[in-house]
Amino acid sequence: MKDVNKDLNLSVIKAFRLLDVYLNDKQEWGVRELAKKAGYNKTTTYRLLSTLESLDIVQKNGDDKYILGLKLFELGNLVSIHKSLRNYSRIPLENIAKEIKETVHFGVLSNNRILYLNKAESPLGLKVSTQIGSYQEAYCTALGKVLLAYSSKNLISDYFKNVKLEAHTSNTITSAKDLLIELKQIREKEYALDMEELELGLICIAIPVFNKNKEVVASISVSGPSSRFKSENIASYLSIIKKGASEIETRMSDYN
Repeated sequence: MKDVNKDLNLSVIKAFRLLDVYLNDKQEWGVRELAKKAGYNKTTTYRLLSTLESLDIVQKNGDDKYILGLKLFELGNLVSIHKSLRNYSRIPLENIAKEIKETVHFGVLSNNRILYLNKAESPLGLKVSTQIGSYQEAYCTALGKVLLAYSSKNLISDYFKNVKLEAHTSNTITSAKDLLIELKQIREKEYALDMEELELGLICIAIPVFNKNKEVVASISVSGPSSRFKSENIASYLSIIKKGASEIETRMSDYN
């Protein structure tokens, strides 16, 4: 593992150094031998393993040795899924950006926020301050509102318990009741708008992307300056974005 800043949490660093040992061929370790391999004392190693076990990151096998747990398997699968979605979306997003001439984003809902998996820049040179791999609030973005609109009642209930709706601009929806009304409308229309709710001067339009089981797995949005946005162009935008979404859905279906 690389040298780390001393200001970082040393317990987390030590835990990951333990996990690094599993990168070798051996897949099961006793406390004593793992401590020796990692360079820690037995007490520290046992404490770290107990914490990791409580989080299902490691688990004990029948021989009372530690193996990697299901949580890492789940996270690894999630990384694999996100990587696949990035690959499937790259060309369709670029095509949308060329046709509409605005910035295009592709994202999923992760830990109550939007995770940007991919992006195609506007050919007109307008730079939207987002990065692949970064997060943004869901309730004030077109991407996020689409994904919330198609989420289960339980997820929505948990979302409002854990997320505070704070104003980013004077247009941001900060009432749970008002947001629920809009989410219902989004599901009926099958698209969402962000009318300068996250950033003044920026308007976005987004639609859902479905898997072969008709479940929403991601969303595509087009972002551009309010000076160029015309409501009469919404139908045209939607037609182009839906064509891109259909290409992504076909690619997912072909390879799954």
